[in-house]
Amino acid sequence: MTIQQLEYIIAVDKYRHFGHAAESCFVTQPTLSAQVNKLERELDVILFDRSKMPVIPTEIGTQIIEQAKRVVSESKGIMELVAQLKGDVSGVIKLGIIPTLAPYLLHRFIKSFLEKYPHVKLQVEETVTEEIVRKLKNDELDLGIVATPLEEPGIVEKPMFYEKFLVYLSEHHPLSSKSKISPKDLESDDMWMLQQGHCFRDQVLNLCNQSKFQRMNFHYESGSLEGLRNMVNQYKGITLLPELSTLSMDEEEKKRLRPFEGEVPMREISIVLTRSFLKRKLVELLYHEICSAIPQAMTSKAHGKVVRFK
Repeated sequence: MTIQQLEYIIAVDKYRHFGHAAESCFVTQPTLSAQVNKLERELDVILFDRSKMPVIPTEIGTQIIEQAKRVVSESKGIMELVAQLKGDVSGVIKLGIIPTLAPYLLHRFIKSFLEKYPHVKLQVEETVTEEIVRKLKNDELDLGIVATPLEEPGIVEKPMFYEKFLVYLSEHHPLSSKSKISPKDLESDDMWMLQQGHCFRDQVLNLCNQSKFQRMNFHYESGSLEGLRNMVNQYKGITLLPELSTLSMDEEEKKRLRPFEGEVPMREISIVLTRSFLKRKLVELLYHEICSAIPQAMTSKAHGKVVRFK
């Protein structure tokens, strides 16, 4: 039994196809198939049901693959430990980030991070929280930047900063006369929302009476915060925006922002990773780079309350 054979069966489980698994491992399909067959003979078990398409692990195969993932992870840990002891800061980080953060956060830290650590390769994917968690558990991503708490088994959360929720109003909106907004004020038919699947939408709905979102003759749910902002700018209406997305607004737009009265709702932003992730040094360096790129006031949650998911 070799580490390479274990990597092959993990790849087959991931892609559920011998050809695609071979491509991902940079070997030919006959080579990969031969090594999987050799491992099955050595263990005297059948790991995959090849009669089905896509290929699926057998019951015992599923258990062995889970153990193989742990063994491969621990073997990689040896190289990570050596690199860390030598002070070597290098490697690949596959990072997932939610769409309501990516346009407002990435430019704040990526350039300086890569200048400081030129031997680190950062691969960034923008996607929703559910996909980030799934890909973390399947080792398709190393880290995620999402709104927490997730309270997801096997996922470690490392809080970095806290964003207030702000109300953004159209020009001459009836609520413009108020200096602060209450959650009850949001129970209107002119609230613009993100599409389903976005965690920020879920957090907004936690603040509002969902039954009130019945627009008259035009229903629109945006896939981005910029889309919401544009709709508010062009039509009558209101939306909620996280604090980081408002920092680059022009002065005229900032005049139409309103804070909440009382305890201010906000969201916690964290780096998330699996408990088995080994590149701890890179995580710490990335964590500190992001925190230093954020306004200091946002690194404390003393100025509001975290809005949890439903």
